[in-house]
Amino acid sequence: MAQVEVVRGDITREQVDAIVNAANSSLRGGGGVDGAIHWAAGPRLKEAGAALAPCHPGDAVATPAFDLDPPVRHVIHTVGPVWKGGTRDEVAVLASCYRRSLEVADSVGARSVAFPAISTGIFGFPPDQAARVAVDTVRAADTRVELIRLVAFDRPTYDLLTAALAT
Repeated sequence: MAQVEVVRGDITREQVDAIVNAANSSLRGGGGVDGAIHWAAGPRLKEAGAALAPCHPGDAVATPAFDLDPPVRHVIHTVGPVWKGGTRDEVAVLASCYRRSLEVADSVGARSVAFPAISTGIFGFPPDQAARVAVDTVRAADTRVELIRLVAFDRPTYDLLTAALAT
């Protein structure tokens, strides 16, 4: 069973084998976490992502990490659901993002993975519900990943993830 921990910080500075990108379906970059990862990884990430697009909500694909500092070797791109009030299987799609990202991590041999809070930015998923889905899903995942780090950019997200992990 993987060790799960919550930290606050910049996901592009995590010392892990792979970081997960909360991407859009084009995999060409955007705002928020997606933009930060693309900026840190350099322009080749956009080219590699575009070659794999489209990526559908709930799915995940991997690219090299390009200019991200070692030990990061892979960026795992996943597309979260846009919140529509919880009536369009958003919880199931979000859970799939975490599961599929861990499956992809297994396929590339990553033993440590950092996740952002998927879909809680412009996609509008309620952060408290997203934290519970993230923790429950990674805890239940059948994976060879040894360390799963949930990275919060801000204090409210950190508090929600920490509370979810404590239960």
